[in-house]
Amino acid sequence: MSATADTSAVTNLIATYAELVDTGDFAGAGALFADAVFIGSGASLEGGEAVERMLRDTVILYEDGTPRTHHVTTNFAVEVDEATGTAAARSYVTIFQALPDLPLQSIAAGRYNDRFVRRDGRWRFTERRVRIHLAGDLSRHLRT
Repeated sequence: MSATADTSAVTNLIATYAELVDTGDFAGAGALFADAVFIGSGASLEGGEAVERMLRDTVILYEDGTPRTHHVTTNFAVEVDEATGTAAARSYVTIFQALPDLPLQSIAAGRYNDRFVRRDGRWRFTERRVRIHLAGDLSRHLRT
């Protein structure tokens, strides 16, 4: 692959995570971390089943099967090491939520620090570190 194609593939993988969480597809989101560690505010999680379980246990789903959120990921910085078949990426995430009785608002903002490996011609997560720096009203998004 070319550096441009590798960067695009890594960026698309980050975007896929956001889409899967926002559509309530926690199994799909977990599968992205099948061979990875996910480090957030709690204990480190290893593997897709652990990530899926964490999402199911913490994120509130509504009648439409979604958390009624919109993850916006920006400010991508991707570094690809062609020789080793690895990559690292940094990005910002802002999470918006709206409900019939909750106007559209930003509920959290932070950063993702991700690592990837290319196996069998496909990029895969090996690590995600989530750091939320700004938090708003999460009472309608997360179980406490």
